Amino acid sequence: MSNAIIESTFKFKGQIDEYNGKVRDVYTLDNGLLVMVASDRISAFDHVLPKGIPFKGQVLNQVATMFLDATKDIVPNWLIATPDPSVAIGHACEPIRVEMVIRGYMSGHAAREYKAGKRILCGVPMPEGMKENDKFPVPIITPATKAEEGHDEDISRGEIIAQGIVPEDVYVQLEDYTRQLFQRGTEMAAKQGLILVDTKYEFGIRNGEVMLIDEIHTPDSSRYFYAEGYEGRQAKGEAQKQLSKEFVRQWLIQNDFQGLEGQTMPVMPDDFVQVVTDRYVELYEKITGKDFEKSDTSNIQERIQSNVDEYLAKNA
Repeated sequence: MSNAIIESTFKFKGQIDEYNGKVRDVYTLDNGLLVMVASDRISAFDHVLPKGIPFKGQVLNQVATMFLDATKDIVPNWLIATPDPSVAIGHACEPIRVEMVIRGYMSGHAAREYKAGKRILCGVPMPEGMKENDKFPVPIITPATKAEEGHDEDISRGEIIAQGIVPEDVYVQLEDYTRQLFQRGTEMAAKQGLILVDTKYEFGIRNGEVMLIDEIHTPDSSRYFYAEGYEGRQAKGEAQKQLSKEFVRQWLIQNDFQGLEGQTMPVMPDDFVQVVTDRYVELYEKITGKDFEKSDTSNIQERIQSNVDEYLAKNA
């Protein structure tokens, strides 16, 4: 097995703050920049699994970079450079505490709510007579509050504005950006024989301007179906063939873990860790249409420290 980035304890020049998320470690510098390290940690059901997945961070970082570059004509984004396969450097923004979730298909959380009899999600009506994985007539936006800890919560447009999370004019702008980004992602996925099912976007404010932040259209933040055979599977009521980390969730469920109180997190055997790595590489190659070039993982911590230090020294 290759080495994996499970934790990072870097010290970069000008570093004034450090935040460790479920997957990403973010270092704030005194010059207004962020250094974001995509670790190889994997989370499911709001819990981080004990073993890292080699090359997962590289996959996420490079997929996100491709889509950020491909959408900067729609909305400005935080990204400036990627000095290492697992690292992105960009502008620090004030995060907007709402995740803009957009759904083109009745899948995941929406399907579970629909099966429970709900026909309104985040204030948005869902048509009668739909079945799981059907396409919505028009993609629906179902925002969620961005929780510091624990689960994100569904919230409606009206509640966001009433609670003053963002002013109405800014929220309207977020919805517009969300629809345009989803349309671009849908078009790019179609060229790869994929369907972009649903995804989420995060935004921030920098110098009074809305900017796209974090990752976009990655297998951790999005769900993809294979386009070939989609109609046939729907007609037969079969499960859709998908590209996402859903298979990891299914493995956990099979091992009696869904993040519920009293449940014990199972430890993935090495052969399954290898399967997960292989699936992430497959995800990268299918989504980007490019061969995945594995980085040198003989000493990841030293590699990242050196590459970031060199970038910061040249761009001080």
